[in-house]
Amino acid sequence: MTGEDKPPVLTLLTRAYCHLCDEMREALGVVAPCFGAVVTELDVDADPALEEAFGEWVPVLLLGSVADGVRLCHYRLDHERVAAALAADAAPTSFPAQTARPL
Repeated sequence: MTGEDKPPVLTLLTRAYCHLCDEMREALGVVAPCFGAVVTELDVDADPALEEAFGEWVPVLLLGSVADGVRLCHYRLDHERVAAALAADAAPTSFPAQTARPL
């Protein structure tokens, strides 16, 4: 996990009556638990700024929040890219010091 052992956050931008959104949501239901990721879903039509920025691209998946996240994919889940991003996010940034042990 990241520095404070917080689970990675995936933000899924969707809208109602969107079959691609339904498909990505379902696929994330399989992938996210494998990495202990938390999925937050936002409706782009509920926020004019989100609709303007992402409306043509939904569903959009971000690693992190809308404010500071990295866009991983849109329309369809890119399993390889999402897995790589989650694995990198979960990797420890430093290793704990180990004491020497006799052989």
